[in-house]
Amino acid sequence: AGRIMQHKCRVTVIRTEVYEDLQAKYLKKPKAGPCPFYKVGREFIFERYGGVDDYMTCGRGDFCSEAWDAISRFIYCAIHGGSIMRNWTNDEKMMIANCSSGTRPVFFKIERLDYKVLVLDCPLEESHIAPLEEELKKIGVTDIGYRDWFIECYVDDDMDDKILVDAAEKVGLKIKRVD
Repeated sequence: AGRIMQHKCRVTVIRTEVYEDLQAKYLKKPKAGPCPFYKVGREFIFERYGGVDDYMTCGRGDFCSEAWDAISRFIYCAIHGGSIMRNWTNDEKMMIANCSSGTRPVFFKIERLDYKVLVLDCPLEESHIAPLEEELKKIGVTDIGYRDWFIECYVDDDMDDKILVDAAEKVGLKIKRVD
């Protein structure tokens, strides 16, 4: 196996509910309807790498207090590489949670994304992208993200750093280090 893995967290809105009977009976606005902010399919990515810290900014203001209270602990666990909910869900890198809104709850899927960072010696050129993607997919990289001076290699399981470096160097890239 390699060294340290990096982690992001993807939060996806998977369901919204509306309890019209409860709204009609208890709310000042009896037809408040569903949560106006979260739509099914909306995704949020949290990361802590390269000077970015989405957790400390509470998702850059993208979450109401009810939702943040319900899911923030799972996000924190994910971006630090922990098991989000061991022996509860069918994948310890994933959790389903919902906000505590009594009449219009929103359900979220929280996933830990594992990756390694190839820090480049020079900026990536467009001509490297297609051959690099081909080489990385051959060795089991599931997704690739590009930044100014580094490449994010998403993997399902830990991978030896040398395998990643060899694949990148095969297409002419020079790697300073793997984070």
